[in-house]
Amino acid sequence: MLSPGSHSCPLAPSHPPVAALELRSVDLQSAKNNQEHHTQEMGLQRLIVRRSQSFTIQLHFNRPFHSKKDSITFVAETGPAPKELLGTRATFLLTQDRQGKGWSASDFTVHANSLDVSLFTPPSAVIGPYSLKMEISQGPSHSTTHPLGTFILLFNPWSAEDDVYLPSETLLQEYIMMDYGFVYKGHERFITPWPWNYGQFEEDIIDICFEILNKSLYFLKNPSKDYSQRNDVVYICRVVSAMINSNDDSGVLQGNWGEDYSRGVSPLEWTGSVAILRQWAARGGQPVKYGQCWVFAAVMCTVMRCLGVPTRVVSNFRSAHNSDANLTIDTYYDQHAEMLPTQKRDKIWNFHVWNECWMIRKDLPPGYNGWQVLDPTPQQTSSGLFRCGPASVKAIREGEVHLPYDTPFVYAEVNADEVVWLLKDGQAQEILAHNTSSIGKEISTKMVGSDQRQNITSSYKYPEGSPEERSVFMKASQKMLGVRRTSSPFLDLLGSGGAVGQPAQLQLHLTRKPEWGQDLLLKLHARRVADRAHPQGPIHLVVGFCAQTLLHNGGTRQPLWRQKVHLTLDFGEDIQWPLSLPYNNYRNKLTDEKLIRVSGIAKVEETGRFMLVLKDISLEPPHLSIEVSERAEVGKALRVHISLTNTLSVALSHCTMVLEGSGLINGQISNDLGTLVAGHTIEIEVDLYPIKAGPRQLQVLVSSNEIKEIKGYKDIFVAAARAP
Repeated sequence: MLSPGSHSCPLAPSHPPVAALELRSVDLQSAKNNQEHHTQEMGLQRLIVRRSQSFTIQLHFNRPFHSKKDSITFVAETGPAPKELLGTRATFLLTQDRQGKGWSASDFTVHANSLDVSLFTPPSAVIGPYSLKMEISQGPSHSTTHPLGTFILLFNPWSAEDDVYLPSETLLQEYIMMDYGFVYKGHERFITPWPWNYGQFEEDIIDICFEILNKSLYFLKNPSKDYSQRNDVVYICRVVSAMINSNDDSGVLQGNWGEDYSRGVSPLEWTGSVAILRQWAARGGQPVKYGQCWVFAAVMCTVMRCLGVPTRVVSNFRSAHNSDANLTIDTYYDQHAEMLPTQKRDKIWNFHVWNECWMIRKDLPPGYNGWQVLDPTPQQTSSGLFRCGPASVKAIREGEVHLPYDTPFVYAEVNADEVVWLLKDGQAQEILAHNTSSIGKEISTKMVGSDQRQNITSSYKYPEGSPEERSVFMKASQKMLGVRRTSSPFLDLLGSGGAVGQPAQLQLHLTRKPEWGQDLLLKLHARRVADRAHPQGPIHLVVGFCAQTLLHNGGTRQPLWRQKVHLTLDFGEDIQWPLSLPYNNYRNKLTDEKLIRVSGIAKVEETGRFMLVLKDISLEPPHLSIEVSERAEVGKALRVHISLTNTLSVALSHCTMVLEGSGLINGQISNDLGTLVAGHTIEIEVDLYPIKAGPRQLQVLVSSNEIKEIKGYKDIFVAAARAP
């Protein structure tokens, strides 16, 4: 108590100590960020972003954030042993302005007790799953660490700073966002579009893609080093190319080029990548049985598009496998027109399928950016593993075969010469043809924004026979063989038949459309022309014909039909000789590809020389009809009508139907259809409940004992669900 007359001194107002900043909750804003990063198709529940692009998170605290008193540091980590030196750990302070092109947290906004922060990942960041945490410091002695969650980081083809930058929204929609497409199969004259469900945005596919990387030999040998190189698209491509096949590792697919698929699934019966990838993951990395080139390439397309690398599937018709790198493939016939097997590994596939990925090649001289060939089919080893590429398409076109990776092998696939030999008593007797333009035909991919086929042969080579093409061939030959080489354009093997200086021209033609189950009707067109030995007089030909099943790898089976014809041709005379190959001769002797090679060897009695004529025949399966009557809408029943008429003269037994389509069906729908009698029609109605809006494709496969691949598809646009 104060005494009377005393004076009081006012006390200074007291300020309670500022409470330590504490994190209450975090919102990674996955839905908003995924939309902005073009990953919304993968789902909106978890954060999936692309490097070299900002994303925003919202932090909620116990009090407002004070930039002058509170210090926040973010830590992003990936891989088994994250280290800053390896690029698998990044530590970065919260600042108002972004600093340089590294990891950063900036452009923050304070709203009462919440803080919006923009995080930026550099264009050279390692891709993969990350953990994100935050350290809050208040003074030198007090700091707390809070886990914020996880995110997945992908390549960014929308960013000009990224090595996979593709400056066209139209192309990005096709080569990143399109989850279905076509693989082109068959024969250069009978190209078949094969619908395929890539399904790269199905919810679990992104996890399976990183699981593939984690099963590679590189990861198993040195996990930290492997993770540190996952910022490099060339490295990722080479790892994936090796991992899609299982020749060296626990890869996704086991190849089978025989005809016994009883231990797995025939390559012809796959309709998409999703079932293959899910089976591989579910069985702990056991290779899925079975694949051939189009399956390997289609699955790799799924993986690369999922990771953010623009990718397309490319088919090369009459594709050379030139194992000894001499740019020549030898094929052999005997005097009875039978195509003979060879002990060499060299062959000419009817078609071969690979991938192209779009990227900048910092490891090459300027000028070789853009499309690069990647081939996951196990044909040859590259640095000890079965894989191929990336090989610059521009380098292939220019014959720069010294540039990595595997450019000589791909160059030969599209440019090798073919030498056709007549064999007698096991010895090469004479050259029937030397073809400089019969390999690398109709190189095809799906056209952008269309279901049509695009011929891209001109991006791989100059026009056949042009001065530029011959000049490039000689340059590549010199680099690959160490010698200058020329070649002589004798004839077009699969066209006219006959050789330079021969007294006749021979051609084989079909006289009606070839259908499986029917006799095949052909005619031999023979025309007498002038030659030095017999410029005017008649000539006598003995023509032996042979039909053989043509295998996918370009080989043949034992003859299934033979015929011999004797012709006399006067000068200037044309003869058309009918030929019939009965159905019973080939009924049980074809492979699933349903291809037949009819070959003829004509002996000119007057000269003793021989001439070759060829005709490859593709037998068409029956066609599926798929109709959708009403408007498609997310979550609303969509009735699909499918009909199949058996146009063959035999029944189709044990028919099964498989439906697939990302955004339309979760997984697959399978039905047993029983036996379809010749001439009869089966009609099926199926209700689908579309899951995602936008353009979708329904793929339908009907398989039977007689024909494995009756395929059809229907493009369907799905509208978003109407508001209630």
